[in-house]
Amino acid sequence: MNRSLPVAVVALLALSGCVHQRVRPGPAPTGAHYMIGNPYLAEGEWHYPRAIDAYDRTGLATIIPPGHDAATTDGEAFHQSGLTAQSPVLPLPSLVRVTNLVNGRSLTLRVNDRGPATPGRIIAVTRKAARLLGFPSGGVVEIRIRLLARRSSALQTALGAGPHLIPAPLARVEASALPPPPGAAGAAGGTGLINPVSHAPAMTTLSPDAPLSGVVHTEPPDPGPLYVEMAGFGSGGDAQALLFRLEGMPGSVVPQPREGRTLYAVKLGPYRSVAAADAALREVLHRGVPDPEITVR
Repeated sequence: MNRSLPVAVVALLALSGCVHQRVRPGPAPTGAHYMIGNPYLAEGEWHYPRAIDAYDRTGLATIIPPGHDAATTDGEAFHQSGLTAQSPVLPLPSLVRVTNLVNGRSLTLRVNDRGPATPGRIIAVTRKAARLLGFPSGGVVEIRIRLLARRSSALQTALGAGPHLIPAPLARVEASALPPPPGAAGAAGGTGLINPVSHAPAMTTLSPDAPLSGVVHTEPPDPGPLYVEMAGFGSGGDAQALLFRLEGMPGSVVPQPREGRTLYAVKLGPYRSVAAADAALREVLHRGVPDPEITVR
């Protein structure tokens, strides 16, 4: 009989337990505070947080993985049981309505963290939110995000924000690889999520779910094919030049009227699976084109 086996088994179980938990305490929670933060780099993509007064987007969502720090980017205690989410661009905290386009379930969440780090994902939610919204076992699903602007503004004002929610210009200068912008965190070409810098000291205490009800509403399901989109061109000619640069990738130039003017987007696709859309997005990044996004329809 091998008497060393129980010891080895115990050691193996202990090791596997540590790997499963992936605990990373990080900075202690300090209480929620309003912030926007600097541009930052995550897995080769630059993100530009900004004040926003209207936000209605479709794309892909994922679930916040294990191993999160004890605190969120805006200083709250992180809980997988909270009704919270990560966004790469929205002011923190913001309230959003997230709809699973596949099954029509919608839920109000509070965005209080930066992420997700995975390219092609526009939001990551806690395990509780994913369960309520009916995410698939793989954790990636087509969603729609709508900013609840008035409620977000009231929450941010209570946390010390001054006049804000003024839209920033979104047009790109050109579609080419760009160096890190002034004041940006990280270095071009790096990987990993680099935490933005807070700009407001006012703090308060928020429970994981306040002021949210957790009530799930149901809308008609509205899934669609996926596209890889580069938006915000001031002229159709610039957009067409990018499409020519992406020779071999099927797509088109699409006009997008916004606030009294017309911008243009390059849309590649359609793609019938997440894997195909992800592969196209990686190819776009490989060709040196910044800021591609995966959208629905």
